[in-house]
Amino acid sequence: MLISALEKGLQKQGLVIAGVDEVGRGPLAGPVLAACVSLPVDFKLNNKLKEVDDSKKLSAKRREELYEIIIRGIKDIGIGICEPAEIDHLNIFHASLLAMKKAIGELKNTPDIVLVDGKFLIPQLDIRQQCIVKGDSLIFSIAAASIVGKVTRDRMMKENHKKYPLYGFDQNKGYGTRMHFEKIKQHGLTEIHRKSFTGSAGKLLVKMD
Repeated sequence: MLISALEKGLQKQGLVIAGVDEVGRGPLAGPVLAACVSLPVDFKLNNKLKEVDDSKKLSAKRREELYEIIIRGIKDIGIGICEPAEIDHLNIFHASLLAMKKAIGELKNTPDIVLVDGKFLIPQLDIRQQCIVKGDSLIFSIAAASIVGKVTRDRMMKENHKKYPLYGFDQNKGYGTRMHFEKIKQHGLTEIHRKSFTGSAGKLLVKMD
């Protein structure tokens, strides 16, 4: 993926751009996580970074490879996390926006403008921002953030698998697979399950009987 026309235009204005994306809105377990990738005004792509694309279009192996390329080639990256308890308290929509705000706050330098994947602005963010629907397929900085976020969260869920090996978190990453539902039915919920999601999970479990 090349730098988008929008990003080039902003760079020509002398603006530092950051792209932000979240991952993990749908799972029954684990955090919702956001990554923010900031591009300096003089940022230019090398050939390896041109292979960055929407994380959903890439295999797990390719995401891991590109993750390493991104963190070596881009020096200002922030990660924001909302744990299951925060999701239960806020609801997943507001927790996702908060995770993005946290990620922006973890950057080394404050960007001049944030390009946000989706159609909702981040509340109480004192930085210029612009929403881009399907931004992870169109905007380089958002696509890079999508890869960083996906790989980071997947690694977290693999670590959670070591603590809770019965639920297959290394494979399902907390999403509601049939096996995951069956394990919840057999063993109950862990501390990383989203309690506010269990109503829907319970209805699906009943249907499985």
